[in-house]
Amino acid sequence: MNETILEKLRRFAPESIAGAEEFRGDLTLIVRKEDIVRVATFLRDEGELAFDLLKDLCGVDMMRPEARYEVVYTLYSLRTKAYLRLKVRVEEEDLVVPTVTGVWAGANWHERETYDMFGITFSDHPDLRRLYMPDDFEHHPLRKDFPLMGIPDSLSLPRR
Repeated sequence: MNETILEKLRRFAPESIAGAEEFRGDLTLIVRKEDIVRVATFLRDEGELAFDLLKDLCGVDMMRPEARYEVVYTLYSLRTKAYLRLKVRVEEEDLVVPTVTGVWAGANWHERETYDMFGITFSDHPDLRRLYMPDDFEHHPLRKDFPLMGIPDSLSLPRR
């Protein structure tokens, strides 16, 4: 199945795939962030592939000098029972990725969580606001440079 996915994507949009990795039978594709909606739509609508379920979407702080962050999409095809992972690399200076809520409506909450915890913004998201932290909280707790014990007095907590 992995060869079929790669072959179809290379025919459809060869410039959109920045890399491919296979580990223990699982295929991971590195997709250019400006092409993520186009690639996601193709993967969902291509009859032989039919990746109709977004199982997960999350952010990752790789804490490296270039492309510090990644947005990872885990896809599943109910028809073929195949998994596929997509990764979009995000530079610290440009923390904006196009939303895939138009492709999979379930991406809504996942993108909100990624925004809240990592500060990655999803352009054209229908309701991008914080999910866990207060609206006025200035930090993103899952970034690797966030202090382990938090920032003293950054949250007003109820007293007992």
